[in-house]
Amino acid sequence: MSERKATDGELEKMSVIFKMLSDQTRLRILLALHNRELCVAHLCEALGMEQSAVSHQLRNLKSARLIKNRKDGKNVYYSLDDEHVLHVIDQVLEHVRH
Repeated sequence: MSERKATDGELEKMSVIFKMLSDQTRLRILLALHNRELCVAHLCEALGMEQSAVSHQLRNLKSARLIKNRKDGKNVYYSLDDEHVLHVIDQVLEHVRH
């Protein structure tokens, strides 16, 4: 069995990702963005939350490079930066259900 090694920089980035995934609201946002992009209004509706709270979490997720955005006129649409984060969430969910 080989030992996994990571640099200090990689460990720091991993720590940030795990911190982002440790919050239920951020997890709900990431799951809502699975296979689709949504604007803030649609995310607020889907999550039953106020716009300011959703926007705050979107900023956090974007700064951690877990989501990206695209502007279309006055609207901003959010989507997952890539599918890797969903693989992590799926693995944890599978573990929880086991």
